[in-house]
Amino acid sequence: MDRALSDTNAEDERIVLNLLNSVDDGAQSQRRIAEELGIALGLVNAYLKRCIKKGFVKVSQAPARRYAYYLTPKGFAEKSRLTVEYLSSSFAFFRLAKADCTRVFQLARKRNFQNLVLCGRSDLAEIAMLSAVDCGISIVAIVDQNASETRFVGMQVVSDYERLVVPFDGVVITDVVNPSQAFDRAVSLYGSGRVLAPRLLGLNVSECGDVAQ
Repeated sequence: MDRALSDTNAEDERIVLNLLNSVDDGAQSQRRIAEELGIALGLVNAYLKRCIKKGFVKVSQAPARRYAYYLTPKGFAEKSRLTVEYLSSSFAFFRLAKADCTRVFQLARKRNFQNLVLCGRSDLAEIAMLSAVDCGISIVAIVDQNASETRFVGMQVVSDYERLVVPFDGVVITDVVNPSQAFDRAVSLYGSGRVLAPRLLGLNVSECGDVAQ
């Protein structure tokens, strides 16, 4: 029974992720979304209503009695969370995350950053620590406001930046639950030039000039 419930939840999240991706890619009709997702029009309608209610999608009336759908900031965050969650359950995640982290650290080296802080305790943070060693970068601590422990894979974890006692050059976002929020806060504290993020987190390049390309 638990296995069946887990499979149902996984399929539900897969549909939501695909729907958010479809809206983000510019699909502006339920019929178009249904065609892209390969599911019934009625099911698209039900999931769209749920996403609108949760604040993931905004709808506005367009000419010719049509409707236009847009992702909200909350929708972008949910899409990022579901994307990372999906990738985490696949063999592709480690390879993709490691390549992204390597790009981040190469950018850091170009800026003469040596000591970095990770923001977010996660599987991505663990991969980032492995990649940092290969790139000659030092990770000095992890900031995670929800941390219940003081160590993660041997690294110091603190609940806020103000608790950091070790000097550092920049911040790398590894929060896979609320990456946009984590990025915005880090930028507000240290400026965009000192905050980097792997592109798999789905942060918009327009609002994050330091997503590693």
